[in-house]
Amino acid sequence: MEDITVEELKKRKVEAEKLTIIDVREDWEHQQNNIGGLNIPMGAIPMRLDELESMKDQEVIVYCRTGNRSGKIKQFLQQQGFDQVRNLLGGIEEYQLTIDDE
Repeated sequence: MEDITVEELKKRKVEAEKLTIIDVREDWEHQQNNIGGLNIPMGAIPMRLDELESMKDQEVIVYCRTGNRSGKIKQFLQQQGFDQVRNLLGGIEEYQLTIDDE
């Protein structure tokens, strides 16, 4: 599935669309700033797959600081049978930049 841009995500959030979002950054990063969703650090994803099983057939948006870690998690989840995973391009850094531009 195609990755998601910050603009598309922001539009969908403004429209109050119910989204499944996973922040794969470390807990301390999530506490500093986040765009919502479940926080499961990248290294914990393989051990916590059972928690995500119910999301296998729905769109899941993953994000990190710049999109690198979440891109790897997207690939991992796809290998586990998640076929609707989308990586937030540019991560939270890009998301924050667009907020500053508003």
